[in-house]
Amino acid sequence: MVILFDMYNLSDDIFEVIFATEQQTKVGKMLIDTLKGHGGVLGKTEMSLFATRVHDGTIFEIEDEGPIKRKQTEKISYNKRQFYDRILTPMKSMGMIDYDLYKKVYKLSDRFNKNMLKVGLMWVQEVRDSLPS
Repeated sequence: MVILFDMYNLSDDIFEVIFATEQQTKVGKMLIDTLKGHGGVLGKTEMSLFATRVHDGTIFEIEDEGPIKRKQTEKISYNKRQFYDRILTPMKSMGMIDYDLYKKVYKLSDRFNKNMLKVGLMWVQEVRDSLPS
């Protein structure tokens, strides 16, 4: 997955930086909130149930990000196959979510942060190598 961002208009919301559409942003947030609600771990069956609920258009509580924080309910529908292709798989490949093949569980991961630090260090090295001695 490619992340494109404008450093002068960088959002405070990580999901708006990662995902291209508002709907993907909302579904990504709901997934992370669901993972947090289950101790950071979801089994394969629980993940499938989440994807089905989103596919069927389940009503979720969304926290409004304004000057006054409040919760509102919103019906969000997202195709189950597209959920796996555009939400879960990219989050796994970026290191935001890990899948344990033996336990068959999805869990929150901090590898995304470590990978972003690595990318930053690669850039620093590239700039340092291009400067004259």
